Amino acid sequence: MPISAATPALLVLADGTSYPGWSFGASGTAIGEVVFNTAMTGYQEVATDPSYCGQIVTFTYPELGNTGVNPEDEESTHPQIRGAIARNICWRPSNWRSTQSFPDYLKEHKIPGIYGIDTRALTRKLRSTGAMNGGISTEILDPDELLEQVQAAPNMAGLNLVQEVTTKAVYEWSETTDNHWEFRPSAESAAGEPLTVVAIDFGIKRNILRRLASYGCRVIVVPADTSPEDILKYNPDGIFLSNGPGDPAAVRDGIETTKALLAQEKPLFGICMGHQILGLSMGAETFKLKFGHRGLNHPAGLKQRVEITSQNHGFAINSESLGADVEITHLNLNDRTVAGLRHKTLPFFSVQYHPEASPGPHDADYLFDQFVESMRSHKTPT
Repeated sequence: MPISAATPALLVLADGTSYPGWSFGASGTAIGEVVFNTAMTGYQEVATDPSYCGQIVTFTYPELGNTGVNPEDEESTHPQIRGAIARNICWRPSNWRSTQSFPDYLKEHKIPGIYGIDTRALTRKLRSTGAMNGGISTEILDPDELLEQVQAAPNMAGLNLVQEVTTKAVYEWSETTDNHWEFRPSAESAAGEPLTVVAIDFGIKRNILRRLASYGCRVIVVPADTSPEDILKYNPDGIFLSNGPGDPAAVRDGIETTKALLAQEKPLFGICMGHQILGLSMGAETFKLKFGHRGLNHPAGLKQRVEITSQNHGFAINSESLGADVEITHLNLNDRTVAGLRHKTLPFFSVQYHPEASPGPHDADYLFDQFVESMRSHKTPT
């Protein structure tokens, strides 16, 4: 699209910094926490990941939308981001799987974006000052007026966004990754009697569900506010705690539910927010990271073992708050924050990153196998 035909747009950060640009997606105003993602691909998965609810995402890859969008790559039913920031936009995607351009997709779902921004400079600012609230608008082009709205919005710390993204009703998931990508577990891992997993939906990604189903699990997804008693009625072989948006410490119902479930000593696996909720339920504390970890190539590991991982989170577990019965299994090797933990004697473990990543590295897919083996070894004979 020639600049002469583009609609002006404005980005304003909570500290008063403003960036003029051009509109793509929907017209209007969006307020949220401005963060950045360093992945070179996967913008559709980012946009539809419920963990990004409440956030405006800066994409550091210089051109957005080259491969369009398609229904198969959605991580939820619709885009979850509040807005998108890009250096340049592709208006005519080229991909045999594409059914729509990214700008048209955002416009359809009433999500504004801004392009023509120096995303390198913006990312450097967020790294130095930290993630902060911001606003994108095509209707408010006065920086001071837009700043008033930005500064009136609540901060992410202390914010519970889970109820905005969790399922409203229980459902069963059976789709695997077999029909999407040549990415299958071994026949041995997926064989045997189906295992029932109850997944507590704090904002779950579809590819997590696909991976669990690919490993032969019967997956029952329940709302985040489901009681422990109702969860146990399904007689699960294991409990899964999903990813999700906002401040994990604010998800008090989820923490209390997890505490009650831990008393049953059933195998439990958590990813991202699920990792944080597991830690909180075992007495640990969480804190907000300065600018978070969001990308596809974060190194995580411990004791001479390294995995390249996909990450998306703005909070982390305080390592000094972990009890003596909990051990760290992985560290983020960029800043040494906790990236994985497990109980020393009970079948509970979690990771801060996303082993189900697609697109992204598959180094950590063994964690699903580990969960399955834990359920099998603890399964009560019938």
